[in-house]
Amino acid sequence: MDAKTQKSELTRAAIVGAGLDLAAEQGLEAITLQAVATRIGLSKSGVFSRIGSREALQKAVIEEFGRRFINDVFVPAMQKPKGLPRLLDIVDRWIVRLRDVEIHTGCLYTAGAFELDDREGELRDLLLGEVVRWRAALRRTVLQAVEAGHLKPDTDADQLVAEVNSLAIGLVHDSRFLRDTRAAERTQASWQRLIQSYLQPTQP
Repeated sequence: MDAKTQKSELTRAAIVGAGLDLAAEQGLEAITLQAVATRIGLSKSGVFSRIGSREALQKAVIEEFGRRFINDVFVPAMQKPKGLPRLLDIVDRWIVRLRDVEIHTGCLYTAGAFELDDREGELRDLLLGEVVRWRAALRRTVLQAVEAGHLKPDTDADQLVAEVNSLAIGLVHDSRFLRDTRAAERTQASWQRLIQSYLQPTQP
C-alpha cells in the first residue's frame, strides 16, 4: 500500500469513527457529512470524496459497529471448544463489552433498532441484517451446545437467544438510563440463573 492510499484509508477510518461517535451521542439520523467534517477538520467535499453520500456514511457506521462487535464478542470465543464453553465465553464477552464500552457509548444494535423500527428503507434493512446475523450465530452456538449434550435436548434455541438478548437490552437500559452501577453484575447473575435452567443434568 503506497503512502497516498494509506493516508486515504486512515482518513476514511477517521470519518467512520466520527460517525460512530455521532451515532452514539445523538443517533443515526444525526450523522451528516457536514457534522462529521466539522469533527475531524475536513471539508464536506473531502468527506464526500472518501465516503460518498450521507446514507453511505450511515451504512458504513453500522457496518463498522458490527465489525467491532463481532471482533470483541464472537471471534475470540471461537478459540473455545464447541458447545457450552463457547456459549459461556460469548455471553461473558458480550456482558463485558456492554459494561466497558456500550454503557458509555450506547449500543447501536439497540438504539438503532428503536430509532429505525418504524421506518422502511435500506438503512433499516442493513441494521436488521446485522442483528439477524448476530442472533443466527448465537443460535448456532446454542444448537452446538445441545448437540454436545451440554444443554437439554428439548432446548428451544430461539427462546434462549431471545432471553439472552433481553438481558443485554436490559443492561443497556439500566446502566445508561437508570444509571445503576450494578447493572452488569445483576445481568451476570441473571445469566447464570438462566443458563442453569437449560443445562443437561449430569448422569449418576
